[in-house]
Amino acid sequence: MGDTIGIVSPSGPILGDLSRQLTEGINFLKRLGFRVVLGKNALNVDDYSAGTPEERAEDVNLMFSDKKIKAVFCSTGGLTANSCTPLLDWKAIRRNPKIFLGMSDVTVLLNAIYAKTSVITFHGNNVLKYGADPTKYDTQELVQRLVDAKIGRINRISERKTVRKGIAEGRLLGGNLSSLLRLAGTCYFPDFSDSILFIEANEITPQECNYAFNQLRQIGVFNKTEGVIIGYVCSLQASQKKLTSMEDILLKITEEYDFPILKMNDFGHNCPNTVLPIGVKARLDAESKELEILERCVT
Repeated sequence: MGDTIGIVSPSGPILGDLSRQLTEGINFLKRLGFRVVLGKNALNVDDYSAGTPEERAEDVNLMFSDKKIKAVFCSTGGLTANSCTPLLDWKAIRRNPKIFLGMSDVTVLLNAIYAKTSVITFHGNNVLKYGADPTKYDTQELVQRLVDAKIGRINRISERKTVRKGIAEGRLLGGNLSSLLRLAGTCYFPDFSDSILFIEANEITPQECNYAFNQLRQIGVFNKTEGVIIGYVCSLQASQKKLTSMEDILLKITEEYDFPILKMNDFGHNCPNTVLPIGVKARLDAESKELEILERCVT
């Protein structure tokens, strides 16, 4: 290995015990053989964000422009990543394509970067997760996807469920459901034509799933997508109460469609995570319960 990873905080701040967790995440990456550089504003605090929008965007821009940095990993999620999207240097990002990894609110940037530049981005653990007892699966998927450039079938960590049968091919787009919808109506919302949408959620209710899926239907996403994958939904699956599942809500709201739907727990909040490349062509076989990456995503 030996490549240098830059760490940025484009959304929420690193506060309290999270500082120790970030250090552990950095040490995890170093043990894998990487060099690590922390963005100059990555530890800033501006009320509820990791610095001002200008500071957060500056770190992302500098990491993409720095030839020594081979990958950019996000420290954590939050709620304010969309405030720095207008400040990103899209020309610099397009000229210097490199791995950009994160999840949760980072979904905003993963999809915006692909939409504006066609640079492939990666949905996977934020650095804080790697500092909180990462599983063998977390490590395996990070190394296989980003170091070994492995494509093909996504490894399973748990049982999968066929929600609606079918086979589809398309470009992977998505991430955290509520974060993705923060891009709706903006120039940063990706074109879902010929896509496979993958979604997960942390704290969400069945009612919120309902209005989110109705919004996606009303803005035309389901008219364009070829298939949908639902990841781990922490608040619904970990609840002590019997709650309607996200996949059942999606199935009902999209009953006039015939695209395949697969339920899998291989990505999401508070679970082991694979690494999914946004913008890369994939094949979904809901009956065989397989997701396969068809194109090389790391050079």
